[in-house]
Amino acid sequence: MEFDYPNAEDEAAIVAKEGGIDAQTAQDLVKIGQKVRNLRGHGLEEGVSTRLLIYAAQMIAKGISPIAAAEVALCSPITDDRELQRSIREIVTTII
Repeated sequence: MEFDYPNAEDEAAIVAKEGGIDAQTAQDLVKIGQKVRNLRGHGLEEGVSTRLLIYAAQMIAKGISPIAAAEVALCSPITDDRELQRSIREIVTTII
């Protein structure tokens, strides 16, 4: 059995509620997640899970800057490849 990610609207609602952040910030995190998931065909084996987006949201809710939270929750856990990490950081700083 295979599961897919929720649609963007539902995923943003989940991230906002579970992460304790506003809707716009949740939408930004979901956009980042979608763009990072598109890297799967370019050397990234796994995409960003909704759970990782929630972790980033929870850090933001506790006062960590959105860029730092996204880097810690979304970049480092999914790859050790420096080029892919750089690409993910670029996505984060473009959206946030």
